[in-house]
Amino acid sequence: MEKTWQLQEAKNRFSEVIERALNEGPQEVFRHGKKAVVVVSCEDFDLWQRGPDSLVEFFRKSPLRDLELERPRDLPRDVSH
Repeated sequence: MEKTWQLQEAKNRFSEVIERALNEGPQEVFRHGKKAVVVVSCEDFDLWQRGPDSLVEFFRKSPLRDLELERPRDLPRDVSH
């Protein structure tokens, strides 16, 4: 289950690189011994492009969104200076 490729090998086996990106996840391609690019499926790319949800969306999706809390109605404490 190879996830890293040297550039020449990735060029020679490009269809396999794509197939593995679709089925196994991102495939890293190295050039001159250094990481050059990552081949990812469109589905993964689209997820990463959307980025994190806004804070509002995060709370809307939270299972705790319907949590009802009661605040104590005690008087404030006395603070001496």
